[in-house]
Amino acid sequence: MPYIKVAEVDEIAVGQGTLIERAGVAIAVFNAGAGQFYATSPTCPNEDGPLAEGGIEGDAVVCPWHGFDFELETGRCRVDEGLAIAVYPVRVNGSDVEVDLA
Repeated sequence: MPYIKVAEVDEIAVGQGTLIERAGVAIAVFNAGAGQFYATSPTCPNEDGPLAEGGIEGDAVVCPWHGFDFELETGRCRVDEGLAIAVYPVRVNGSDVEVDLA
């Protein structure tokens, strides 16, 4: 699937995420600052917490419900090795944040 626009760069505050639905897929998109954006599956596999509402700490998003943290680049959980989230390729094209949902 080709990259699709999911947001404008200035629509997501640095250190924050947002829930977005495109092409029938829900994703969490995060602004890590310095023009770096990440896209992941939207829920924590621990107890389905809303990852888009979690904050970024370093290179990870922290689930707001129970504190499970997931690396934004790999999806690996730092709290439980048996858990992971999906990650999607992201690029910034001008002022557009685009995600490949393939």
